[in-house]
Amino acid sequence: MNPVSKESLLEALQWRYATKQFDPNQLIGDDLWAVLEQSLVLAPSSFGLQPWKFVVVTDLAVKAKLVEVSWNQAQPRDASHFVVFAVRQDIGDEHLDRYMARTAEMRGVSVEDMAGFRNVIKGALDGARTKGTLDEWQIRQIYIALGQFMASAALVGVDTCPMEGIVPAKYDEILGLKGTGWMTVVACAAGYRSADDKYATTPKVRFPTDEVIERI
Repeated sequence: MNPVSKESLLEALQWRYATKQFDPNQLIGDDLWAVLEQSLVLAPSSFGLQPWKFVVVTDLAVKAKLVEVSWNQAQPRDASHFVVFAVRQDIGDEHLDRYMARTAEMRGVSVEDMAGFRNVIKGALDGARTKGTLDEWQIRQIYIALGQFMASAALVGVDTCPMEGIVPAKYDEILGLKGTGWMTVVACAAGYRSADDKYATTPKVRFPTDEVIERI
C-alpha cells in the first residue's frame, strides 16, 4: 500500500465542505462511484456487525420526492448520487447468524469454532436490548460509515453534504424501507460543487487546535 501523503490528506480535508449547491450536470463516473461504494462496505463497526444498509439513489423521480421531505433542500435532486444510511432495527439472531456464516466463509473456519465469539456478541446485543439502547447503539455505528464515506470522497475529489435535515419516516416510505426492519437515519449527497456555491470559498471556522486537542 502507498500511503497518502500528510500534505495530500490535509489538503483534501481543507478542500472538503458541506456542499450547498451541486452541479446537476456533473456526474460521478461509474468506476469512481464503485470505489466510493467500497468505502462504505469497508467501514468499521462494533464487533464488525455492519448493522446497516446504504441505499444509493440516482433515479431522478425518487430524488425529486426526497427533496420534498428534506426541508426542500436541493441537494438530493442536484447531487450526482444520494446515499441514504439505514440501520437494522432490533438487530437479533438472524443478523448475527448471517454475520457468523460470512466470517466463517471469509476466514476458512467453522461456525462452531466461533461459538464463544458469537456468545460474546449475543450477550452484548441482549444486554443493550434489555436496557432499551440497542437501536441507539446501531445508529451510532452508522455515523462511522458516514465519516469514512465523506473522508474517502474528499480524497478522490468528490464533494459531499451530510444531511440530517430530513424526515426519516417519509424517506422509509419513499424508499420502500417501511416494515422491512430497516430505518433511515441520515443521508449524504455526493457529486461536484456548483461554481455558484459561495460556500466553496468561505473560510472554515474551527476552534484553535490547542482548544480541542488535549495531550496527556
